[in-house]
Amino acid sequence: MINKFTESNFKAICDNLAAKDADLKQVIDNYGYPPIWTRPNNFDSLVHIILEQQVSLASALAALNKLRERVQQITPTRVLLLTDEEFKACYCSRQKTAYIKYLAEAIVNGEINLENFEQMPDDEIRTKLTALKGIGNWTVDIYLMFVLHRTDYYPIGDLAQVNALKRLKSLPASTPREELIPIAERWSPYRTVASMILWHFYLSSPRKIQLHLSS
Repeated sequence: MINKFTESNFKAICDNLAAKDADLKQVIDNYGYPPIWTRPNNFDSLVHIILEQQVSLASALAALNKLRERVQQITPTRVLLLTDEEFKACYCSRQKTAYIKYLAEAIVNGEINLENFEQMPDDEIRTKLTALKGIGNWTVDIYLMFVLHRTDYYPIGDLAQVNALKRLKSLPASTPREELIPIAERWSPYRTVASMILWHFYLSSPRKIQLHLSS
């Protein structure tokens, strides 16, 4: 069975988490429910996630917008027509240029079908995507969470998530990421929604920094 959150059940899931975790309840009491962050299931969204790897949200969005200006619509066939110099002019590093091209080729060749992912189990999606160079577990986690709305992911590779959880639970900054995993496991089967509450806390509280994402 594929478990997803929707607009109709999102707040109920937040309430369920708040009943189990007083710290998450405090976030909702102080800042309200988090937004339902969502992205369409298309190539553009996966390119966006690749661009977000290990950089700030602002940097990734600037590169994405430059690509959009260059090709009007980010599709596999259009980006494959771009030269490496054109990618560079769109603020894409050599590595990320290669990753985007690998993904585009996989979609054009029929190795990857994003529409089919809608009905596929999470582990099969992960296997197919991580077979591509440049797509690791963090990228797949974000895809499953933001695009497919699967309910039970905590992206341990996400710097904002790690920092928010340490702050929320008053843990030392030096706490290893491995020690955060059991805390997140208490939120199962709704770790994705708990993660969105954490991002909401991170972005709403005064000490926010505009670093996202990944490793």
